[in-house]
Amino acid sequence: MDGTDSPPYVPPYPDRFETPPSTLKRVALARRSFLDIWSTADFSQRIAWVKVLTRDVAFVNAPDLVKQVFQDNHPLLQRKSPQMRHALELLLGDGLFVSDSEVWAARRKIVAPIIHGSRVPDFAPVMIQVIEECRDRWEAMGEGAEIDASAEFAWLTSEVICRAIFGQTLGEAYAREIVLGFAEYQRRIDQLDLASLMGLPEWFPRFRGFGVHKSARRIRTVLDRIIDRFEAERTPDDTTVIAALLDARDEAGAPLSREVIRNEAAVIFMAGYETTANLLSWAWFILSQDPVSRRRLEDELDRVVGDRATTYDDVANLPYTRAVVSETLRLYPPVPILAREAIGEVKIGPRVFPKGSLFMVVAWLLHRNPTLWPDADGFRPERFLEPDDRSRIKKPNKYAYVPFATGPRICAGMVFGEAEAILALAVLAQRFRPELKPGTQVKPHCRLTLRPGDSLPMILRKR
Repeated sequence: MDGTDSPPYVPPYPDRFETPPSTLKRVALARRSFLDIWSTADFSQRIAWVKVLTRDVAFVNAPDLVKQVFQDNHPLLQRKSPQMRHALELLLGDGLFVSDSEVWAARRKIVAPIIHGSRVPDFAPVMIQVIEECRDRWEAMGEGAEIDASAEFAWLTSEVICRAIFGQTLGEAYAREIVLGFAEYQRRIDQLDLASLMGLPEWFPRFRGFGVHKSARRIRTVLDRIIDRFEAERTPDDTTVIAALLDARDEAGAPLSREVIRNEAAVIFMAGYETTANLLSWAWFILSQDPVSRRRLEDELDRVVGDRATTYDDVANLPYTRAVVSETLRLYPPVPILAREAIGEVKIGPRVFPKGSLFMVVAWLLHRNPTLWPDADGFRPERFLEPDDRSRIKKPNKYAYVPFATGPRICAGMVFGEAEAILALAVLAQRFRPELKPGTQVKPHCRLTLRPGDSLPMILRKR
């Protein structure tokens, strides 16, 4: 399979039910983690639907049906689920990630060009600078030092996105405040929006504990301070994201309001740091457990980069490193459930669903569907390389592989995140060999995003 006969390394995943559990049991388990509710049969079925209180909920798990949800019926299925909207409204307001219809279309026109893939080369020096700072800090800690890889990669990616958005002069204290605030927010926010499942209207107030409001307020306050400071210190030639947002104009020629700028900055920060941090944590863990893949990655780095400094131009010449990133995203998609709410009656597969139905494209299931992926639970980066020429990337079916969603609402920062992850692995694996702290048990856990637990203890070993 994929050019090798050796069995792949199988990284950890939660136990699966042999007999599908009841809807009530699934709902109860989902409040703890979305990954704990699935049966073995769920991974291979094309579509299933259930009634949860007043809502029809469909689980879509085949590329042709994913295309119907994300592409063909986008006008009717562009709205994020009530759970996602209400879970993030305190943080993001009407930001691009949770808005829809006219607001989403207008905001996408403004924000997408600012973080478009064509701008990634402009951001690459900032990425490399921060990654090298991380590498130098690890070297200063010495051989055998213990780190929390999750915390290290959260610092790295938050610092990259903070400098890319706000510039070089703001300091890491701001980034750390936002990271801590978002981590606390994830721990406290509800996993399910019971009000919407009960058929209550959008305006019906959702109860949020004091801790949720406090952590959201913490993030908003920091962002307001950063924007104020940026406006006071910006230079005419500034090319940061926040400068572009401040200079942006809507279709009527009016500047964006302070609230809109803060909301979009929060979206970019949240999406840009959290997802890439989780991706790097999983990749670093997997490489610590899979010596075959680690050696192939190191061989490629030695051959392409050697002892010199890594540059953005190297990204195009590191196909195996990119494949490691792609395979990690397949097994551990940072946002494993992509949900949409029907704003009108819609036909998906064999059935017509009423307005208000929820459609779940569960990347956790789709990416491990054994009818689509040989060795579905195994780590095989080679599946993302052309079999007859391993120097070329093999692109997967874009409706079978959706770590960044797909269709009109595909993540605008996809190229940014992939490039950052490839550069981080290249720079750090030049000098270090990942090693999991003995006795550590790693188990995937998902609330808003998919993490390897609350921490990831690793030992620094120099190559």
